[in-house]
Amino acid sequence: MRWMTATVLATMLLLPAGGRADLSAAQRWIDVEFTPSTLSRQRQLDELQWFANAARALRQQGVKRVRVVSEVIDTHVYESTVLARAFEDITGIAVQHDVIPEGELVERLQASVQRDSSEYDGWVSDSDLIGTHYRSGQVVALSDYMAGAGRAFTNPGLDLADFIGIKFTTAPDGKVYQLPDQQFANLYWFRADWFARKDLQARFRARYGYELGVPLNWSAYEDIAAFFTTDVQQIDGIKVYGHMDYGKRDPSLGWRFTDAWLSMAGAADKGIPNGLPVDEWGIRVASDQCTPVGASVTRGGATNSPAAVFALTKYVEWLKRYAPQAAMDMTFSQAGGVPAQGQIAQQVFWYTAFTADMLKNGLPSMGENGLPKWRMAPGPHGPYWKEGMQNGYQDVGAWTFLKSTATPQLAAAWLYAQFVTSRTVSLRKSIVGLTFIRESDIKHDYFTRHAARYGGLIEFYRSPARVAWTPTGNNVPDYPRMAQLWWRNISTAVTGERSPQAAMDALAQDMDGVLADLEQRGMKHCAPRLNPKRDPAFYLSSKGAPWSKLADEKPPGATIAYERLLQAWREGRVR
Repeated sequence: MRWMTATVLATMLLLPAGGRADLSAAQRWIDVEFTPSTLSRQRQLDELQWFANAARALRQQGVKRVRVVSEVIDTHVYESTVLARAFEDITGIAVQHDVIPEGELVERLQASVQRDSSEYDGWVSDSDLIGTHYRSGQVVALSDYMAGAGRAFTNPGLDLADFIGIKFTTAPDGKVYQLPDQQFANLYWFRADWFARKDLQARFRARYGYELGVPLNWSAYEDIAAFFTTDVQQIDGIKVYGHMDYGKRDPSLGWRFTDAWLSMAGAADKGIPNGLPVDEWGIRVASDQCTPVGASVTRGGATNSPAAVFALTKYVEWLKRYAPQAAMDMTFSQAGGVPAQGQIAQQVFWYTAFTADMLKNGLPSMGENGLPKWRMAPGPHGPYWKEGMQNGYQDVGAWTFLKSTATPQLAAAWLYAQFVTSRTVSLRKSIVGLTFIRESDIKHDYFTRHAARYGGLIEFYRSPARVAWTPTGNNVPDYPRMAQLWWRNISTAVTGERSPQAAMDALAQDMDGVLADLEQRGMKHCAPRLNPKRDPAFYLSSKGAPWSKLADEKPPGATIAYERLLQAWREGRVR
């Protein structure tokens, strides 16, 4: 709440502590907090009146409090400290909104599923788990709930079509299983002020034979990384680096790869959102587009294919050659804010969830005019990438409910989930956390007037091209178990214990092992059915994943001027 004035805080603290619905409190919250909004003030009041009425029926059933949980990002901190209090003041139902590390959240959710007893009434879990949720049979299908038992507690103004990530929370059966709460992408980040310097442009052109600009491929990214790290070395007396990443043996190292790094290299098949029949994890599904049949190349998958091995090789090389030495022992959260410190020229894999923290006045990466010196753009592609493939990753944290939750508690948690995503509050939440979920918020005049503050984020989210950035897809049948395999195996390549090929071979074998176990146990929907092992040559191809090894994995570097890129976004093109 660092952005809030003392007056606003004092006003909020005078609001009723809860225990009964108070519509005068709704009016005060609109005045001091829920402005601006995409709704008129009267429509906001009408929506909050509906929440108060719906909550009254639950209070009569004895519901006094709900317990929910989400991961640690600015958006969820805002919900837990501000929106939870507002919900209690308006509805009379208290909210315990815990904010914990994502790895712990996934473990707790998995444990609740295994014991068929939900620890929380509501969970914000990534839509990366959609394949798991759908197959488990233990997650509430919201489409069914809204039409049946939850109909009386479903906001008439919910407007699912306004949610930009709703298709990512929809399973192969066509039903919505999760309600998006926050969303962010991994994009390319760079110091636009350094890239605009005529002296650096001339030096780069003389050294590499093309223009310094936003890299379109990994060859150009590598050239730029080498240029700033080894040629430029210092800017204004400060040591600079051409790359930033993280490499600590930690669960977050897995996200670095499962969040579409292999598909950015071109390891998957064509097709949005995730490639079919082979997805960005390298998992192949059968012709029904639902039954996993293998991850290793010997079973038709691509987890240890030449493109995947190339992706890991470049990750390790760039981390060791062009990033600060400290990055080797950093986690996702530790590394996220490093570019703001003023030493990093570019980052190939940067989560826009860090945008809010990068905009603080006084940071070396911020100008005296209050505008960022940096910009964000689509990430460059590896040499195996082809037009029509996924461009990158987008995280969609979404409300998830287990069938084991008591009926009144589920209804109350569903009410809270709709409140924190409602049009009454979502624009303000978008301004605080910059994790957009609604088209109406993205298009609001507030962001038109302030677009320059966000370094390209608004232009990206307004472009139809954003649909090519997608979360983990339906091919993954057990995200909690399989995600753990990535960081444990990838870390052996980072430390040098194994070669990239050996690390990916081990990962593919482990993934096939989990698929085999799930095949034996059975699942409610689309249980794995492994292909028999065959010689890799049977599957490696120039027509589809797993792709055959290229003779030249470093084609000529190519870049684009940032202004041309912005114009492409305005026209609905990726580049």
